[in-house]
Amino acid sequence: MTATGSFLVILGIAQDAGHPQVGCTASCCESAWADPSLRHLPTSVAIVDGGRRWLLDATPALPEQVHRLDLAAPRAPGQPALDGVLLTHAHMGHYTGLVHLGREGLGMDRVPIYAMPRMAQMLVTAAPWELLFRADHARLVDASRPFVLGSVEVSTVLVPHRDEYSETVAYRLKGPTQTVLYLPDLDSWDDADLDALFDGVDVALVDGTFFRDGELVGRDMSQVPHPRVVDTMARFARWPAERRAGLHFIHLNHTNPLLDPQSPAAVAVRTAGYAIASEGQIIPL
Repeated sequence: MTATGSFLVILGIAQDAGHPQVGCTASCCESAWADPSLRHLPTSVAIVDGGRRWLLDATPALPEQVHRLDLAAPRAPGQPALDGVLLTHAHMGHYTGLVHLGREGLGMDRVPIYAMPRMAQMLVTAAPWELLFRADHARLVDASRPFVLGSVEVSTVLVPHRDEYSETVAYRLKGPTQTVLYLPDLDSWDDADLDALFDGVDVALVDGTFFRDGELVGRDMSQVPHPRVVDTMARFARWPAERRAGLHFIHLNHTNPLLDPQSPAAVAVRTAGYAIASEGQIIPL
């Protein structure tokens, strides 16, 4: 089944390394190793408008995600696989899929890569990424200024995150019928500009990496800052029901019980009026 008009399609909901995660033999991944239908790809979504398709974040699973995009929004004969890629930041699950754009893969012809200044500087100076631009497989577009993709107005909001190599941004996507916020990574709500993020937003795809503290057995979770889902729900508990229903948790770590839609944690999220993003989900723009 394919959708029409302007919309987002969710192509992955897991943390950067996917689910099951490499090397994990714990119960959170055991069933997914045994049953491929229980697996989840790293977080990525695509904008579809007027038959054109732009990817938000280029994950290591880009080949399968482009295939999923083809099923949801088939391309016309001769149309490129992607009309552009929008990057949030320079962590593994958000840009390393760019390798598939080059001559060993799609062999794209100057496909636009929308990136912030530090992210762009890293890409054009570091191997192997710089070869994409030197060989004219890709070209950079400044994402720090608002731009338009078809009928969708796009802008970025800087958010606090571990910025070793680049800035981190959320994308605000204003379509013909509603506005969607894409915010897969965040250190803390305390340091974020909530007005800039949520004003006028109808649907928000927000960082749900960890459900609560204690998920990473044997590790100090303070070294991996993300808002815990339980804390996010408490922070926005006073939102009207309609607004809470538009908040979808995404970017779920392999340890996160929300990956199982029947888990007590997932039931608690839905009971509190929030939502959990799902792969293949269509969100009108």
